[in-house]
Amino acid sequence: MTGFGDLHRPGDPLVLPNVWDVGTAKLLVRDGFPAIATTSLGIAAGHGLPDGAQLTRRYSVDLVRELRAAALPAFLTCDLEAGFSDDPAEVASLVADLGVDGVNLEDSAEEALVDPQLHAERIAAVKRAAPEVFVNARTDVFWLGAGDLDEAVARARVYVDAGADGIFLPGVDDLSVVEAFVRAVAAPVNVLASARVTVREFAAVGVARISTGSLLYRVAQTAIREAADAVRRSAAVPPAMTYRQVQELNGA
Repeated sequence: MTGFGDLHRPGDPLVLPNVWDVGTAKLLVRDGFPAIATTSLGIAAGHGLPDGAQLTRRYSVDLVRELRAAALPAFLTCDLEAGFSDDPAEVASLVADLGVDGVNLEDSAEEALVDPQLHAERIAAVKRAAPEVFVNARTDVFWLGAGDLDEAVARARVYVDAGADGIFLPGVDDLSVVEAFVRAVAAPVNVLASARVTVREFAAVGVARISTGSLLYRVAQTAIREAADAVRRSAAVPPAMTYRQVQELNGA
């Protein structure tokens, strides 16, 4: 039986959409995506909160429970920001209780990188408590603007040694940098979808997973604003799914 980890194939990347509610997850699974992920920004913004501030643990857990209850025929991985705790045992307990196929854990909090050894301890604790869970260890070296390839590689190697199953490198879509990172790290590499780089181009440099991250939520918010404004201006309303289609998607 194919597991979630098996979908991470360098050169043939998993395209992983990130969702913030059950309805969106149902839509994407129906459209053939074999795995879905949650998005911390979508969850945070949906509750009027900032992302990355460690404020959404309850909402993240609630969404995972709702997605599991929906029994969708797809793998599920959860964005847990930095784990909502500096205590590796607490992070491990949280992951073990979620019952998901994978988690993202990032090495920054409140717009600053954390000690890589602390992040490694969280990763190791999670793998001890839930060895079947695919741990995607995210390094925010580029995301926060530093852009130091050597530091990103060094951190990634520490995380792989701690048991990380994959490494997430958001914030960079320069193919030469991504390729160098892929070559230097002995684990499947995950990047964010980019308007400048195609899936085929990422595949060619060995990427194993491409996440949409917050993109789908931001696209949805943009469409909502544009549709509301079109109605207000008596302009053409953008195309949309019908009421009946949404009802049918959700079992009515």
